[in-house]
Amino acid sequence: MKIVILDGYTATQNDLSWKSIESLGDVTVFDRTCPEDIVGRCQDAEAVLTNKVVMSEEVISCLPSLRYIGVLATGYNVVDLAAAHKRGITVTNIPSYSTNSVAQMVFAHVLNATMRVGHYADENRKGRWSRSDDFCWMDSPVTELYGKALGVVGLGNIGSAVARIADAFGMKVLAQTSKNQDQLPLYINKVLFDELLEQSDIITLHCPLTNETREIICADSIRKMKKGVIVVNTGRGPLINEQDMAEALEEGKVGAFCADVLSAEPPSADNPLLTCENAFVTPHIAWASKEARARLIDIAVENLRAFISGKPQNVII
Repeated sequence: MKIVILDGYTATQNDLSWKSIESLGDVTVFDRTCPEDIVGRCQDAEAVLTNKVVMSEEVISCLPSLRYIGVLATGYNVVDLAAAHKRGITVTNIPSYSTNSVAQMVFAHVLNATMRVGHYADENRKGRWSRSDDFCWMDSPVTELYGKALGVVGLGNIGSAVARIADAFGMKVLAQTSKNQDQLPLYINKVLFDELLEQSDIITLHCPLTNETREIICADSIRKMKKGVIVVNTGRGPLINEQDMAEALEEGKVGAFCADVLSAEPPSADNPLLTCENAFVTPHIAWASKEARARLIDIAVENLRAFISGKPQNVII
């Protein structure tokens, strides 16, 4: 079997490798692939693995040997599923591999925004504490999480993990979810979206990107939030209207915006959230702990092995 990995570097990052897949066939790994190179690199390939390289209808129609597409992520919007289904191509993804890493990043952001760790460490490097007249120097308030309301939008694996951590901090957990209240742990209260907006001190997004959720956080929804709310997005960048969020930060309506994803990645230099004082943006790394990347590679290999054996797993179509 000819196997092509189109963007293998993000998973390996020079501290892991794709060696474990070599026993399954003739493997070619590309660190990155531009759109114009996809078809040429995948000619005669029976299996293609991709993270962010788009397998469009046009691309799929040019690859007569293709039988399998392995998405190296949980989300699979990079594949035209209708085109793959029409051709009888199996498409798989990798669920749940980064749940704990992403939940950890949510609270890294929350703790940074509430305890101002980065700010105070930066000021201390400038000698500010050393020049203080008191043993304790503060120029920015710190906030206790106990008793605060965390609103979780989407209660899948990651949203549920975030809710468990919030409960451990003694927070009140609100959730917008399709699950019934009697299916939820006692510490989670199911609410309507508008109720979540109005009652939450911190809002964290873990819903899929659909036509209904695109820009779910916009000027209209922000108006319903508490003044000084913290908004966290480790889901999908387009869940946020970025211009509206930047304006809300500048006006002080939103106290902090914490994100690991943006609408375009890498972002354009003029993205307004990159320069807002109370926007804390990390470069899509919540999923990328070494432990999570190792799981991703292991599951990707097992997905392909299962397909070859005639018993595919983690199948989307």
